[in-house]
Amino acid sequence: MTDPYTAPGLTPGHLGAPAVEPAGAPPGQPYGVEPPDPRQVRTGAACCLSVAGLLGVVATVAVAALLLWPEGKKAAPDFPGAGAGQVQISVAQGASITQIGKVLTARHVIASTQAFTEAAAKSPAGDRIQPGTYTLREKMSAVSALNLLLDPANANALTVPEGWRSGQVYAAIDARLGLPAGTAKAAAEQHTAELGLPADAAGRPEGYLYPATYPVTGDSTALTLLQDMVKQAGSTLAGDGLDRAAAANNLSPYGVLTVASLAQAEADNPEDMAKVARVVYNRLARNMPLQLDSTINYALGRSTLTTTQDDTRLDSPFNTYAHPGLPPTPIGNPGPDALRAAVHPADGDWLYFVTVAPGDTRFTDSPEQHRKNVDEFNAYRARHASPAPPAPAPRTGR
Repeated sequence: MTDPYTAPGLTPGHLGAPAVEPAGAPPGQPYGVEPPDPRQVRTGAACCLSVAGLLGVVATVAVAALLLWPEGKKAAPDFPGAGAGQVQISVAQGASITQIGKVLTARHVIASTQAFTEAAAKSPAGDRIQPGTYTLREKMSAVSALNLLLDPANANALTVPEGWRSGQVYAAIDARLGLPAGTAKAAAEQHTAELGLPADAAGRPEGYLYPATYPVTGDSTALTLLQDMVKQAGSTLAGDGLDRAAAANNLSPYGVLTVASLAQAEADNPEDMAKVARVVYNRLARNMPLQLDSTINYALGRSTLTTTQDDTRLDSPFNTYAHPGLPPTPIGNPGPDALRAAVHPADGDWLYFVTVAPGDTRFTDSPEQHRKNVDEFNAYRARHASPAPPAPAPRTGR
């Protein structure tokens, strides 16, 4: 019988009172004429005074409105035209329109933050300014500055996609700064203590080069960009969510970050990431090997859907077929969806998963059902793969 742990695929909403006859008129009064009621007299006087007071208040408000109206309608200070000279402005990840406006005002690019926020409010894309470093001019109109900032082509920035490995990040930094290949990697290795990594990372940046867009200025270096990424990771991971997930699954926070990297590598949408994280936690709790293709791919520096029998004999601590538990480090830099999946995994008893076809990842706790899913995966591969692919290794997930 096939060992289920080595089956293909884990890397995978009262009416009124009665009428009373009128009493006779007092002496000296004509019939039908009632004497004045003192209470009514007082009430009428009070009403007159109230109306007079109300009219006085209305008049006061009207006069105040007339006096203040021109001031309330005064336009925000703004420069005319497109300005002159050059000013470099960096827009940080997550900066608000008001924050950007204050920076522009302080650097004399625009006349006032109010003019900038008003211009942004009138623009359909006013809140879509991308992080980066922009070259603007002094004394620009708020609209001119906004239009320049809304064009992504003007942003001098480096974007790190979710799931990139450290090697990919290093290469992108070198390319963006025009540095010789290997410069960023050397900076990470030679200045490890300056990166700002937490103690449990033990000097290993993998997992802490947070996927985001980072401004690039004339002062940017490989080291400063790496420091920005680690700082952003620290801000994102702050809080007790990671600690709670670690305690719930008998792991360290670093272990939860590693689970997030596995979910990022094994799934392509938030729902499946949460299920993959649950499979990893379930298998760890049962002392089952993870048997993930993604960890072997990481060790070999490649990305492929095919893992051979020879691959599963790879001598590497990242070989989760041969070594129990989590790999020694994250296998990439997870984004917010994968981190959320590791902290809040889906509920389920799944132990196996396989992506039968794009968009069709199946999860089960049954070895027999998993083998059927794997058969469908192999049939799909046979119909769509290039000729003579290498024989796949038995796996428990993909």
